[in-house]
Amino acid sequence: MRITVLAGGVGAARFLRGLKRAAPGAELTVIGNTGDDITLFGLRVCPDLDTVMYTLGGGIDEQQGWGRADETFSTRAELAAYGASPDWFTLGDRDVATHILRSQLLAAGQPLSAVTERLCRRWRPGVRLLPMSDDPVETHVVLHEDGGRRTVHFQEWWVRLHAATPAAAIIAVGAAEAVPAPGVLEAIDDVILFPPSNPVVSIGTILAVPGIRAAVAGKTVVGVSPIIGGAPVRGMADACLTAIGVATSAAAVGAHYGPELIDGWLVDDQDKAAADEPALAGIEVRALPLLMRDLPATTAIARAALDLALDLAAGSLGQA
Repeated sequence: MRITVLAGGVGAARFLRGLKRAAPGAELTVIGNTGDDITLFGLRVCPDLDTVMYTLGGGIDEQQGWGRADETFSTRAELAAYGASPDWFTLGDRDVATHILRSQLLAAGQPLSAVTERLCRRWRPGVRLLPMSDDPVETHVVLHEDGGRRTVHFQEWWVRLHAATPAAAIIAVGAAEAVPAPGVLEAIDDVILFPPSNPVVSIGTILAVPGIRAAVAGKTVVGVSPIIGGAPVRGMADACLTAIGVATSAAAVGAHYGPELIDGWLVDDQDKAAADEPALAGIEVRALPLLMRDLPATTAIARAALDLALDLAAGSLGQA
């Protein structure tokens, strides 16, 4: 069985850990968001790709869900002593090694997809990890401040400002001109899963690359709600949803994807009323506990998503 997952960072990485356990014999391909990528101190940083790679490879900081385990921060301290900026994005010493090698390989002319494959040789994540595109795409946020407008990189809005300043718009710069990375469109086959990633700046950015949305829409797609009881499971997805005029609810996010894109939608038990929402007509909705408390709970969620996708693909639902 071939399963393809469109992935953001922490939530997707944890979901993937459960999916690997739920479907041990499956061929898993992960199409990773690169809109969060940023260049810092001359180094190209790919937060979502690295979070998936470290998590599945056993090198993640389990408590915070991102960055390296057993990390030290001497480099950060030295940069601060020089007064170097920015000072709001944390790069640990172990993590810096990844960014140095990535930047060297990119400067030598290798595409991001080849560089990612090279990095994964060390971590052996057990999935094929593909960036959504080899072309540079960066998510930027337009802010209204002091009567004017200012555009910042998504990371500045998210990390430095904690998304506290309302976003007037969220723009995937370069997405319209980008092309899917080698292997991406070919991987969109059989079953497609959307983990509980940010629907705007993670999955939404991947879908903004021309060709990906159309390819996904032609397959069996099941998504897992990142919203439980009207609040994000993690992070500040509500700020992103507000920026595009979508309510922070499981039903609203499912409707945002729409029946033309997703066939099945998993919501938490406390959001089971979403099954009766007219806006979700045409989407099979199932309710179950969605909090990824531990690996067994996460495995159960991944199994439920996969079972729903297989039922839909077989055409068994709605048939008597």
